Amino acid sequence: MTLALGIDPGTATTGYGLVRLAPDGGLVAVDYGVILTPKEATAPARLVMLYDQLHVILNEYHPEIAAVEKLFFARNVTTALAVGQARGVVMLCLQQSGIEAFEYTPNEVKQAVAGYGSAQKRQVQEMVRALLQLDSIPRPDDAADALAIAITHLNTKRYD
Repeated sequence: MTLALGIDPGTATTGYGLVRLAPDGGLVAVDYGVILTPKEATAPARLVMLYDQLHVILNEYHPEIAAVEKLFFARNVTTALAVGQARGVVMLCLQQSGIEAFEYTPNEVKQAVAGYGSAQKRQVQEMVRALLQLDSIPRPDDAADALAIAITHLNTKRYD
């Protein structure tokens, strides 16, 4: 019963979602949420907070594998750099914890979860809800995105 950690990285908000592959092949949401850092903190301080809080999650759940959203080109260079820094911290934390990390683009996640690489965010969120048999769409969006990334990995690796 593989436990996968999906991560949607960001400096202010990093989404995380833990999904277990059940013996019957189904998917089960174990936990999900966000790591928040205060906007008044310096960028280096926020990255340390992200690192520390991710370690807490890793130590609590001990996922076997992780999947992280790949950085794609953004219109706002400042945002892209901040997300890149957060991704670097996430990848470092996973590597130091001995957890293999896989990367998926937003389009790969949309394709794997909703069956369409250009699916709208709401479609992906609804499929996450349905696949994990949740009563409602996970909130906030970053947590739903992280669950989608974990689902993508579990479904992708199942057929490799």
